[in-house]
Amino acid sequence: MLTKNNTKFIKSLQLKKFRQKEGLFIVEGAKNTLELLNSPYKIETLIVSEAFLSKVKKENFTLAVEPIIVKEKELSTLGSFQTNTEALAVVHEMEVTEYKAKGFDLVLDDIRDPGNLGTIIRLADWYGIQNIICSETTAEFYNPKVISASMGSIFRTHLYRRDLKEFLSKNKHRKIYGALLEGKNVHQVNFEDTGLLVIGNESHGIHQELISLITESVTIPKIGHAESLNAAMATAIICDNVFRNC
Repeated sequence: MLTKNNTKFIKSLQLKKFRQKEGLFIVEGAKNTLELLNSPYKIETLIVSEAFLSKVKKENFTLAVEPIIVKEKELSTLGSFQTNTEALAVVHEMEVTEYKAKGFDLVLDDIRDPGNLGTIIRLADWYGIQNIICSETTAEFYNPKVISASMGSIFRTHLYRRDLKEFLSKNKHRKIYGALLEGKNVHQVNFEDTGLLVIGNESHGIHQELISLITESVTIPKIGHAESLNAAMATAIICDNVFRNC
């Protein structure tokens, strides 16, 4: 049974300070919750509709916690997305693991928009990139908009928060590519299998202190008149060129 205290606590997790204090975050919607159930993340509370429970049984998922079954209307008032009428989970943050290079990795410098971060996580998952190393100022990993935009990919991706100058300095043995306006045409770059790709801030690009650590600058050639590409779009185009021969 869903109590007033449960409801109050869940709503508090919409705020970053409470998520960080409790080490918990919210997953909303049928797609993301199904992906969650198939991941190593530990669920604290699972609130579902009868319709979602039927999907779980159909997929033969084993539930680690006893779900709280509520009406669809009640579910839509719990989280930040009013269109969610199927499932909501309160989940423990994943313990930070030791970083291990796994082929080609992404490095995100000051990506502040949660939607962009979530989309980049989804892109990384699409291309089989397992590690994303983020600056201290990149958006919070467990922001509801990040979770939503990732479409479940966050549960298959390793996210790290690092001092990027220190991180790149320690990885000089790898080819470090940087997305910059002045660089080699991305279509003409022969990317190495174990490289790092640095994507900069949506407005200001890569911080100046990191540029000297970049081995090769790459740029997306502009043909039309659009002023710019957002970080997620740029990441998608460059990643497609990284893996074009796979």
